[in-house]
Amino acid sequence: MTPHPDARIYLVDDDAGVREALSWLLRTRRLLSVGFDSAEAFLAEVQGWRAEPDVPCCLLLDVRMPGMSGLALFDHLLTQPWQALMPVIFLSGHADVPTAVDAVKRGAFDFCEKPFSDNALVDRIEQALAQSAQVLAQRTARRSLQQRLDSLTDRERDVMRLVVDGLPNKLVADQLNISVRTVEVHRSRVFDKMGVKSAVELANALRAS
Repeated sequence: MTPHPDARIYLVDDDAGVREALSWLLRTRRLLSVGFDSAEAFLAEVQGWRAEPDVPCCLLLDVRMPGMSGLALFDHLLTQPWQALMPVIFLSGHADVPTAVDAVKRGAFDFCEKPFSDNALVDRIEQALAQSAQVLAQRTARRSLQQRLDSLTDRERDVMRLVVDGLPNKLVADQLNISVRTVEVHRSRVFDKMGVKSAVELANALRAS
């Protein structure tokens, strides 16, 4: 599994030694990371973003920290519309394992108990980045599809709906009270704008959204 070259891992842990060790480990695997010494610092970073993440990313988050806990930060991130783009892996001490398990049930990607196996942790990070990349690709595809749909005229939408329902051009023409030739023209324009070559392709594209 080859991570995206611009993939980014955010490290949130109040222990500078842990952050440095993780940063070094990730560098040896050619992974970019950005460290934060508190949940508040990372939250400030997030609140300064003008848009959702546009590259695969994940968050390594310590459960227990002074001030805002990792769990409180996680609860806040769950409210963000882009949260699925950033899988969260909790870093937990033995006493925090039940809390981390509960967080996984509520949507965290996983947890790793300290001291953790370097290889196991990197494997899970790469899997989290792969999930992030998949969600990112799905969102990009949906946005692209919506832009193409927005480019259709009202009449082209009417024709598209009936074509997707499986109606032949003659019946589409009858239902819309237009000529078969006009249906053919609109159908061709719909296919061009939607980037498909058949009614089946069009239906599949709409279904995938």
